[in-house]
Parts: sequence; C-alpha cells; structure tokens
Amino acid sequence: MEKLFSPWRSKYISSFSNEPKSSGCVLCEAYESKDDEASLVVYRGTNAFVLMNRFPYNSGHLMILPIRHTSDFQSLTEGEMSETLELLRASERALAKLSRPQGFNIGMNIGRVSGAGIDDHLHWHIVPRWNGDTNFMPTLAEVKVVSEDMDEQWKKLRELFPATVRTR
Repeated sequence: MEKLFSPWRSKYISSFSNEPKSSGCVLCEAYESKDDEASLVVYRGTNAFVLMNRFPYNSGHLMILPIRHTSDFQSLTEGEMSETLELLRASERALAKLSRPQGFNIGMNIGRVSGAGIDDHLHWHIVPRWNGDTNFMPTLAEVKVVSEDMDEQWKKLRELFPATVRTR
C-alpha cells in the first residue's frame, strides 16, 4: 500500500488529546478574529459566514454557518436560514468555478452522535468531489491525492466569493 501524507489531518487527530481545550468555540473565534487569512474566513455576511475547513476531507472543503452560536437547528431565524443557504449556493458556484469538481457532498451533522466534530455551533459542509478521490474512504494502492495549498486556495476563493453571492 502506498502511503499518503496529509499534515493538516495529523493536527486534527492530535487535537483529540487529553490536553485542555480552548473554553470558547473555535468557529466563533474564527469569526471574531481580525485576521481572515489566518482564521480562514472566506466571506462575512450579515447573519452567516463562510470558513475553510482547517482539517479538510478534500481540497476546497468549506463550512457555512450562522454567526450566532447555536446548536439548535430549529432556533435559526429566517434571516440566518436564508443567508446560510444562499452562502451554501454561493460556495458551490465559487468552488465549481475554481476547481471544476465532478460533484459535491453537502451536509450537516447535528449532535456528537451524528458525527459532528464541533457539535455546539451548527455548520454545513460542502466538499468538492472528483472521480477517484479518497475523501471518506480508506486509501487503496495506486490512489493519488492532489491537494492545493490552503493559503493559495483561500486567496483564490476570497477573490471569487463576492461575485458568487446573490443579494436581494
């Protein structure tokens, strides 16, 4: 079996150590950061924002989330729901233009038992997919992972994003 190296995933795995964790929400901290590039914030809206996943399943993995910290899907206001869904569509348009994927996984895990790594702040995932990528599946012999540098991808998405968001 060939070995693949994904340094960002090793940081994610080590984050489950017994070390004390930040008392705050990492998603809220990203939004509150004044440095969008360091925090990987791609776009800021009125009720929602778009964030690159620091531990991506695939190149271009984005998260769309309400600014307000909540884990209760039913508590989303009409403005939060409307804007998060529009930003999800805008994310698909931007990713399609940037990297021409053959498909997307779009979803949300609500609660730890459903697979949510961060279960206290709702967020949608959009993951670009290509035929033969490894994404959630075990890596088999002769499968290659091609990944763009996250900093470079952030810059490209940041430039594309305003044109993909449809305002009313």
